[in-house]
Amino acid sequence: MASIFSRIVAGEIPCYKVAENDRYFAFLDINPVAKGHTLVIPKHEVDYIFDLDDEEYAGLMQFAKKVAAAMRSVIDCKRIGVAVMGLEVPHTHVHLVPISKESDMNFFKEKLTVGAEEMAEIARKISEAVEY
Repeated sequence: MASIFSRIVAGEIPCYKVAENDRYFAFLDINPVAKGHTLVIPKHEVDYIFDLDDEEYAGLMQFAKKVAAAMRSVIDCKRIGVAVMGLEVPHTHVHLVPISKESDMNFFKEKLTVGAEEMAEIARKISEAVEY
């Protein structure tokens, strides 16, 4: 059965897309730890990041780097934090989180509630700033 992320890529489940190319896809996390929290995935479904072949792994990180640069240009933060845990969805995903202090990367704190209009606006701003 396809993961929820594969279903998002296929357009079966809506998302707030921020970037896409032929191999990778980035969209806002619907349970963000910070405004702009973005997930970057390979379109090819692989559960564990270190099971990606070297080319796909490098490509994923290069794509994430472009998305992070766009995020940093439109979101007020000091850095974009990066985390890979991969236990909650069996599809490789990289978390990009706008941070100003290390505790901003706390995935155990209460998640933010961000309205649909604001999510769409954040996604639009990041998307417009991505340089391919």
